[in-house]
Amino acid sequence: MSAHSHSGHAHHDTDIDWEVMASHLETNGELQLPVLRATAARLRDLLGPDREVRRVLDVGSGPGVMTCVFAETFPTAQAVAVDGAPGLLDRALARAGRLGLGGRVAVERAELPAGFDGGLGTADLVWSSRAVHHLGDQQAALDGLAGLLRPGGVLAVAEGGLPMRFLPRDIGLGRPGLQARLDVIQEQWFEVMRTELPGSTRVVEDWPAMFTRAGLTGVGGFTSLLDLPAPLSPAARAYLHAHLSRLRDSMAEALDAEDRATLDVLVDPEAPEGVLQRPDAFLLSATTVFTGVHQPR
Repeated sequence: MSAHSHSGHAHHDTDIDWEVMASHLETNGELQLPVLRATAARLRDLLGPDREVRRVLDVGSGPGVMTCVFAETFPTAQAVAVDGAPGLLDRALARAGRLGLGGRVAVERAELPAGFDGGLGTADLVWSSRAVHHLGDQQAALDGLAGLLRPGGVLAVAEGGLPMRFLPRDIGLGRPGLQARLDVIQEQWFEVMRTELPGSTRVVEDWPAMFTRAGLTGVGGFTSLLDLPAPLSPAARAYLHAHLSRLRDSMAEALDAEDRATLDVLVDPEAPEGVLQRPDAFLLSATTVFTGVHQPR
């Protein structure tokens, strides 16, 4: 579940088919590559120059974009993509093969949180991006992730940040402030999704405090910015078009008629005001990564 968003899922249906979203997830990851590479470099610095990193776990890896970044960043390590969707793991292996990393990228199919109970082995670096919030007990999930660390190893979890922005407040269509209204609907979806998860447990999402309760030390964090200014590349436009098309399809019941009409125009491939053609479309998002170190007492 590396670098995913919630935009593709119906407000009234919180079951997620990650394999259906595979292409969208991989495209998103590729657009995020500058951020992912910078993140991996920061984690390498955090581990320190004297540590030989032999194994990295990417838990909730999706199609393996970040897994392959780790294989590039840590040339002596095996990078392992861990996910519950076989189709996504197949994509991870195919991507590694295309990049010449096939010998150092492996996959492990595991359904979480059950997968924390042995089988994954240990690692010098454990990474998880926007996967913990899909588990009912987030504190227990962090405890499980921390339990995969070797002594002195680092846990890094991407959670939080800021919602993606991609258009001005007033786009000349419908009422200004469309994105703010979409944010509200997605937050409502997210809350329903959380309450419907098995073992759902409410917790104050103070991630540094949660890391500390998981027994980690040196807890910290950093935020990275993806800033793709207008005019967007064709690949970025295609990603944004897919993103908005899913919003339009999944949120139709929650949107009023005017906002539905606005989204209809934005996803129309022939419309000059659509995201595939308009000159003011951009992509701006912030991703926060929390880190902690396993120092056995």
